[in-house]
Amino acid sequence: MRSIEQLTEEILSLPSEVRTVLADKLVESLEFSADSAIQAAWVTEAQRRRDEVRNGSVQPISGEEALAQVRRLIES
Repeated sequence: MRSIEQLTEEILSLPSEVRTVLADKLVESLEFSADSAIQAAWVTEAQRRRDEVRNGSVQPISGEEALAQVRRLIES
């Protein structure tokens, strides 16, 4: 059996599109104890945001840049 580190290394070497599909499947496989209506709303929102990135209507930014923007907002 492969270790988590080995699996991670193998997965990270896959093309971006394949990793995206895999990530979607992993998230969908998680069991949530949240109210089903809340869970459905979050799934819908996540899919909407994913689709915006995929169709180019939204350009993603790095986590580092997002944090920098938040810090600037807090400091002003």
